[in-house]
Amino acid sequence: MTTMTEASVREFKMPDVGEGLTEAEILKWYVQPGDTVTDGQVVCEVETAKAAVELPIPYDGVVRELRFPEGTTVDVGTAIITVDVAGGAAAEAPTEQPQAEPEKPAQPVEEPKKEGRQPVLVGYGVSTSATKRRPRRGPEVTVPAPAQAIQAELNGHGPAPVTEKSRPLAKPPVRKLAKDLGVDLAAIIPSGPDGVITREDVHAAATPTAAPEPVVQAPAAARPAPAAAVTYDGARETRIPVKGVRKATAAAMVGSAFTAPHVTEFVTVDVTRTMKLVEELKQDKEMQGLRVNPLLLIAKALLVAIKRNPDINASWDEANQEIVLKHYVNLGIAAATPRGLIVPNIKDAHAKTLPQLAQALGELVSTAREGKTSPAAMQGGTVTITNVGVFGVDTGTPILNPGESAILAVGAIKLQPWVHKGKVKPRQVTTLALSFDHRLVDGELGSKVLADVAAILEQPKRLITWA
Repeated sequence: MTTMTEASVREFKMPDVGEGLTEAEILKWYVQPGDTVTDGQVVCEVETAKAAVELPIPYDGVVRELRFPEGTTVDVGTAIITVDVAGGAAAEAPTEQPQAEPEKPAQPVEEPKKEGRQPVLVGYGVSTSATKRRPRRGPEVTVPAPAQAIQAELNGHGPAPVTEKSRPLAKPPVRKLAKDLGVDLAAIIPSGPDGVITREDVHAAATPTAAPEPVVQAPAAARPAPAAAVTYDGARETRIPVKGVRKATAAAMVGSAFTAPHVTEFVTVDVTRTMKLVEELKQDKEMQGLRVNPLLLIAKALLVAIKRNPDINASWDEANQEIVLKHYVNLGIAAATPRGLIVPNIKDAHAKTLPQLAQALGELVSTAREGKTSPAAMQGGTVTITNVGVFGVDTGTPILNPGESAILAVGAIKLQPWVHKGKVKPRQVTTLALSFDHRLVDGELGSKVLADVAAILEQPKRLITWA
């Protein structure tokens, strides 16, 4: 009987399935120890800050160990499953490059390209070039001079010699927190594993420490009772951890609301003719089997309005202090899912015909409802539509999707009394709200775009004359 060796064991590490993601939660395992797996087989489903994604294993073998149970949040780059590969298959290592051991200085390593099938994540194509990873810093990185001196004094050794200053270890969210609070990471003594600075370290450094005052011992009878621990009524309250999509959405909305100066304008419009056109298109042979609804024509109207007013399709580059005009429209559609609000977008929506737009819209909605939206589908949006009317809401003041210049909210379409051709008649009416980044879009430009959308929905034939 052949004994399994450590050389035949392969570790599959949590990949970065988006751009710059640092962690993901394991939602479900599809395999168990002892199961046989093949190259490309999906072994688990994880939820990142952007979407739920299925992960395929990149080699053949037998599952040896599941490192984490379902519901655990794991850092990117951490091994989550080990597999015993058979015989010569042990030489077939995954394309991911090995990280440096903690005891040795990390050096960039570039693996030679290999022919044959490469492991591919769901929603991603095969990489056309060799993978390169930034070397991971080990724990022996020199403690920054200020922190080193403090630590030496705490240990009773007096001032420590100042060595060359290195970049403190901290995750991107922690660096952002430190920047927002005005805390210098180099002055913090890390408490995390391998010398990593944590959120608690930053908050502690941001809390001002007052000089100690003389303590007067009070009589025992006069001493106040210790403060009771904070509790809550478990029978009448439910606490839900904020993580995954909800956590990312909350952070993005706060960042957008307090970074981009929002302006919102409103217009109420008679969409009776648009509703008639929707019914006619449902009977059209070219639209058979496609998703035809008012949102389709509203999306087309917005695309035409952007074509007539292209300056609204832009983004703000804070680092370079530049306005970036986009010559394409990736149209975001806000979708409510069990995991929270997500905004996938239709790539190059400006170049699509009405049937193509209807097909893309239908696929986007179906994928979102199934919880299978890929991270790539939620990146690169330029303008968004949110349909609050499906909930019976008349209108709202939507918050911009980060990095975008405008978002259009569509209210409920209701039968209302309306002056039409000099007489009061029942008409289908809705209210539109356009929020935009006032750094990029002034009142005139925002008003023109909103007025164009309203004019098209009132007279849909403008889709032909203006397109």
